Amino acid sequence: MSRDGSYGDGTRSVHAGLPAPEPGQPFLPGPVFAAPYHLDPTTGPGRDGYGRPDNPTRRRLEAAIGELEGGDARAFASGQAAVTAVLMTVLRPGDTVLLPADGYYAVRSFAASTLDGLGVRAAYAPTAGPYPSFDGVRLVLLETPSNPGLDVCDVAALSAAAKAAGALVAVDNTTATPLGQRPLDLGADISVASGTKALTGHSDLLLGYAATRDATLLERITTWRNQTGGIPGAFDAWLAHRSLATLDLRLARQSANAAAVAVALAARSDVERVRWPGLPDDPSYVVAERQMRRIPGLVSIDLGSAERVAAFLKASKLVFAATSFGGLHTSADRRAQWGDDTPPGFLRISCGIEDTADLVADITAALDAT
Repeated sequence: MSRDGSYGDGTRSVHAGLPAPEPGQPFLPGPVFAAPYHLDPTTGPGRDGYGRPDNPTRRRLEAAIGELEGGDARAFASGQAAVTAVLMTVLRPGDTVLLPADGYYAVRSFAASTLDGLGVRAAYAPTAGPYPSFDGVRLVLLETPSNPGLDVCDVAALSAAAKAAGALVAVDNTTATPLGQRPLDLGADISVASGTKALTGHSDLLLGYAATRDATLLERITTWRNQTGGIPGAFDAWLAHRSLATLDLRLARQSANAAAVAVALAARSDVERVRWPGLPDDPSYVVAERQMRRIPGLVSIDLGSAERVAAFLKASKLVFAATSFGGLHTSADRRAQWGDDTPPGFLRISCGIEDTADLVADITAALDAT
């Protein structure tokens, strides 16, 4: 426990969202599936009347995420469903939204395919800046650290500037997780994320969430979700809540592995560029050190060509080729194959929880073999 009486990350992760202890009951009750609920024959539907808007298992997960983010949370079926809900809830025809030019490509695709047709103008700025004037902007969406480039922006400074211009600020917190940074504490109006990645960390479910301290925004986001139906299943919600208990432990090993891998790769002449915000010479180091409570387990590198990336992944025994990240197993993804605006040899490595020495040795041997 800290001097101010608050619990540490590990304790908060283990106990977040659990019901009060009750003899004979499990610590985390099993999932309540979306079967029909019994209704009161006199008063009709109450809190749990229908599975889409109501589910006790999902509420426990939302309480847990809310505790970690420092706001009220609503869970969604995926991260894309969550960020889409934020965009569609806040924006109206004639509005302008500022999006990260180097963020998750599916958000830019949604802006081009859907928002533009609704009369919403999308402008873009790289995460590291420079940023245009926020005058006339309705919503600023930040993604920090950015995926996959791992640039970091100053959330507090940008939130203050945006609010002075009358804009709302949402932060994609997928890469950092709420143990890495709390956007709401830094001045953002909404924290939105994919829980599929490091938050749940076992590569076995799809999940998203949006968290806010603004009651009006929360009500609008909740209404959007209930009316469009993008809810997570009860078992996915239960799996996610179960997984939160080890979040602090997982992130600690992933970050330590990323630090060791980044140092080892930066020392090699056959790796063109290494990005990890925890390296002192990384362009994002100063802001990351000031803003983030821990640096995530992602390392981005450039191996020069798609052919060398393929050869590296074939030679490695511990690094799996996969597009998701934040799991227990180390994985890597050549982002250009998905349409990301990255060089052909750009590779995002997601460090798992393997022994650090084993992982560094494997990656080094695989690079030597190529």
